[in-house]
Amino acid sequence: MALKGFPCLSSHAYIECSSIREAKASPSQLRRKFCTLGRITTKVSSVFKPPRLNMTCRSGHCCGRSDAVIKLCLSGLGQTNQSHGQFHRARGTSQGRVKYVTGIVKASQKENKAEKSDWSCIVLDIEGTTSPISFVTEVLFPYARDNVQKHLTATYDSKETQDDIKLLRAQVIKDLEKGISGSQPIPSEDASKEKVIDSLVANVDAMIKADRKITALKQLQGHIWRTGFENNELKGAFFEDVPKVLAKWHAMGIKVYIYSSGSREAQRLIFGNTAHGDLRKYLCGFFDTMVGNKRETQSYIEIWQSLGVDKPSQILFVTDVIQEAEAASSAGLDVLISIRPGNAPLPENHKFRTIQSFEEI
Repeated sequence: MALKGFPCLSSHAYIECSSIREAKASPSQLRRKFCTLGRITTKVSSVFKPPRLNMTCRSGHCCGRSDAVIKLCLSGLGQTNQSHGQFHRARGTSQGRVKYVTGIVKASQKENKAEKSDWSCIVLDIEGTTSPISFVTEVLFPYARDNVQKHLTATYDSKETQDDIKLLRAQVIKDLEKGISGSQPIPSEDASKEKVIDSLVANVDAMIKADRKITALKQLQGHIWRTGFENNELKGAFFEDVPKVLAKWHAMGIKVYIYSSGSREAQRLIFGNTAHGDLRKYLCGFFDTMVGNKRETQSYIEIWQSLGVDKPSQILFVTDVIQEAEAASSAGLDVLISIRPGNAPLPENHKFRTIQSFEEI
């Protein structure tokens, strides 16, 4: 039976104590000694230090010990599947150092999940969370870069494209003032169409190479991708667990939103055109950089105030980027970090719970 305050995200764990003093160490000190056999688990948030380790092995013997004891909450803490001999050998001493194996027990699938508290809404990142990073970097970005000139030439006189050009002009002026590499002046509106487009292409190419998270770029990319999706040249790519878990959350009445640096139009296109059909039916809304930078706390405060929940902790945010996780956590949101193939490695001592699949939520 799991005790409150101990997230059971690891199937096996042990902790070593060499003295009673060490057994009374703080959770932060103990955390450095907490080891997992298998994938990384969450931090040890609290400890339970009884005078005796009252654990019962399979044969029914009471295996209490009165010396240095730390009891961690893991699956099967009250009843192990080990034989009496195996249990005692595992808890033996070596050179005066006592090792207490408090779990070598397989956690059940239910206990191996990130437990829901009072979430009313779930907000998801896309790149590295719902979709492989490679889909963005190797499919979407190249498609936009290769079709900038074609798109601008074909739609130059439309209001939508003129609005895109206006945003790009304003952004380039700021970039030139800041001396950002790759920025080039855009000719005035009375210059020839070809010269304006050539300068726009050069600026957009530099922005894409630098992976700029700016509205001017993301809005234009979204319009280019729309053509690709409409022509069936692009299809949204997702990890296998995503479509079925989105359907499950929808059936449970959990409201799911997307927050990505890509424009809202691009988000709708990605989720609306997939091998699994239109996934937008499972979503309640989209947020992009118009609400704010994803690495700034205020952006998540704005999202909380938009979703109609009483407390920010009623919102779960899932991302693969540590800076986004920190910003959301500072705003009071509950946070999980997505570990997917191809994602960047995380800092060793980060404070967040992790998942490798939405099925763990």
